[in-house]
Amino acid sequence: LRSTRRYVANTNVLQTTFTTPTGRATVTDALVTGVAGRLPWAELARRVDGVEGEVGFAWRVRPGTVLGTASPWIEQSAEGAIIRSGEATIAVVGCEHGPHEPTPDGPSGPELSGGFTATASSRHLLIVVATHDEPLHLPDPGNVDRGIDRTIENWRHWSREFSYEGPWAAQVQRSALALKLLIYSPTGAIAAAATTSLPESPRGGKNWDYRFAWVRDLAYTAHALVLFGLREETHAAISWLLRTIRAHGPDLHIFYALDGDLPHGVLEHEGPGWRGIGPVVSGNPAQGQLQLGVYGDLFAICRTYVDAGNVLDVETGRMLAGIADRTCDLWRSPDAGMWELPDEEHYTSSKMGCWQALNDAVHLAEAGQVAGSADRWRVERDRIREWIEQNCWSEEIGAYVISPGSSRLDASVLLHAPSGFDRGERMSSTIDAITAELAAGSLVYRYSGARREEHTFVACAYWRATALVCVGRHAEAIALMDELVQLPNDVGLLAEMIAEEDGAFWGNLPQALSHLALINAALTIRDLTDAAETRGH
Repeated sequence: LRSTRRYVANTNVLQTTFTTPTGRATVTDALVTGVAGRLPWAELARRVDGVEGEVGFAWRVRPGTVLGTASPWIEQSAEGAIIRSGEATIAVVGCEHGPHEPTPDGPSGPELSGGFTATASSRHLLIVVATHDEPLHLPDPGNVDRGIDRTIENWRHWSREFSYEGPWAAQVQRSALALKLLIYSPTGAIAAAATTSLPESPRGGKNWDYRFAWVRDLAYTAHALVLFGLREETHAAISWLLRTIRAHGPDLHIFYALDGDLPHGVLEHEGPGWRGIGPVVSGNPAQGQLQLGVYGDLFAICRTYVDAGNVLDVETGRMLAGIADRTCDLWRSPDAGMWELPDEEHYTSSKMGCWQALNDAVHLAEAGQVAGSADRWRVERDRIREWIEQNCWSEEIGAYVISPGSSRLDASVLLHAPSGFDRGERMSSTIDAITAELAAGSLVYRYSGARREEHTFVACAYWRATALVCVGRHAEAIALMDELVQLPNDVGLLAEMIAEEDGAFWGNLPQALSHLALINAALTIRDLTDAAETRGH
């Protein structure tokens, strides 16, 4: 048996081709969209087309226990077998899918199953439909068959609206499609990942839940969406964030639930985890941390939006003025840093984020979008720069260090080449120091000592390429980017981390931050280099 998979061009519809000694068949998987967009129920469709010879298929749908909180069962209705598991209602419909009699009490719990043989030009449909705490619609398989084609066309229509002309276009397009899947359409929030508890290390422990919306990720997303000309997604995401911040103010949180609530606590569930590596958790312990860099992220979002020709509302302007004033006071405080570390310190990249916040606040005030003490913001912005230059630069190492007096390095400092804090010799020297200590080929670890406890962090590798082009080292940035665009897997997706030893993916997948780093590296290199330099990439 040999299988190959790919996304149908310019879509998020997956197609897998199975080749056996007796024949060949293709399987098309689609999360089906409706005539007017998102369906109000979940409809996962699998279409099997025979190509040549004969290929036998078997299928099984076995409900879980909702992480040990529900006991699933099967009940018979006039429409057939229905699976109940907690508040979820699930059914299987199809065409030529060979269903067997339901097994209500199998050794591993209740299940629905079946099988069929695909032959040349045959078509078989298997559809799993589900709802949560609401009635279930059982679709006509013929409508679903047409719905798969409609879904393909809907994605292609979206891709036609997507605008990117530049190097590494295929990888940028695939990353944009991956990000689109992470947008929670009822609110416009953008999830950091769609998964939880995929381990960062074979030793376990670092299993986090990323099914939340980070302000940091939205800042990078807004930048990309604006440049891509994707108006609806940009406005929805930014409007959701600003409403959510106002609802939970005055303090700014580093992430929010996708419905706009504040998540609280971490719950550990009984479960083996991926490949037996636990724990399995819901919730993220970073909630409630002070991370000063988030202030820079928020103002970057608003500046990107305004510079694209949009207008802030009065309440947002007032809120931002208050947050800028708060930044003037807060920047002197120690925090957990971008990496959500347990020890609070005066992290260099956090101070740079505060500089960015006030720099963008001044820009917004000068654009007439924010009313407030712009003179104070200028003074405090310059004071932050002076403090960083005096306290966070090491002549001995030739780099910005992770915090004053430290000899450790931190790859998140690289983010402040594109932010504009430093595009000169000091940042260029910092890149070299980070490359010498934290790089593993084209890959990069997050900070000094990380190599002992985790794998390389994918986003950091792209940040290095971005920083290189920002300091004028164009040829190095392009050469590095040519290597980095080979990192995604066979269908173009990126995880959070990659093992230096064997290239294995670790952490949650797909990871928004990884794809955003790829996109923004490509955009920045395109915008800062001559077209001739990147021709052929």
